[in-house]
Amino acid sequence: MIELPLHQLPSYVRWFPGGAAGPSALAEHVLATRTGRLWADRPERPRAVAVSCAGHALLSGDPGALDPAALAPLANRYVLTSPRFLPLFGTAFDRVVPWERMAYVRREGPSAPRPPHGVTVRRITTADTRALAELPTDSAWIYASWGDPAGLAASGHAWGAFHKGRLLAVACTYFLGSRYEDIAVVTGPDHRRQQLALSCVVALCADIEARGRTASWTCSRYNRPSRLLAWTAGFRLEREYVHHATGTARLRTAGDRRVPAEV
Repeated sequence: MIELPLHQLPSYVRWFPGGAAGPSALAEHVLATRTGRLWADRPERPRAVAVSCAGHALLSGDPGALDPAALAPLANRYVLTSPRFLPLFGTAFDRVVPWERMAYVRREGPSAPRPPHGVTVRRITTADTRALAELPTDSAWIYASWGDPAGLAASGHAWGAFHKGRLLAVACTYFLGSRYEDIAVVTGPDHRRQQLALSCVVALCADIEARGRTASWTCSRYNRPSRLLAWTAGFRLEREYVHHATGTARLRTAGDRRVPAEV
């Protein structure tokens, strides 16, 4: 597949499901924020199109239009697509792992718990860019869908729990859809079991509702802590789906030849 400039995405956004809870908001998020990448099998009248952001991707179209090497841009990502593409995936990547997922929609509105003494829960602003950047490495994914810490801080779509200027927990809109905002949350390992994540989520959800949208939540079927937090925050199961974690590309295209992918 070849990469297309993101300004062409409005022509292809109809290829992807929209207005639904869960990962379908990805294409709408890329359209709204210009954070992500767009591919097609050819620049004119494409038969297969993919869009990706923050390690997730949507793939749509005709599997017959692609050979395995064409899928190399979707290596090492979580890909949501039609089952018709899966035989191609088996040849394109060194591993393909199905992940059972659950999509929740917020149906109730519990009150936010009182934060611990000295902790303030508030909207994250551009002045908090450094605090976001100082999150532990394993928490850096929280701002990936906005490009970098500055992007998330400037978005107005994140709430944090602060103590003496230090960011302890973050809840943010991860994928901004036209109807749903799919949210994500992270808490530092030393500050869990203090209901900081719940406080941030409740504040963020109130913000989302004020914008006239509905908060959604997606997680692995086997992520019990995430499912419990979602339920406590008023989310209820909407549907289940499967996306696939891809491994390294077996082949890449060099001109008209197939060559082994670089390691």
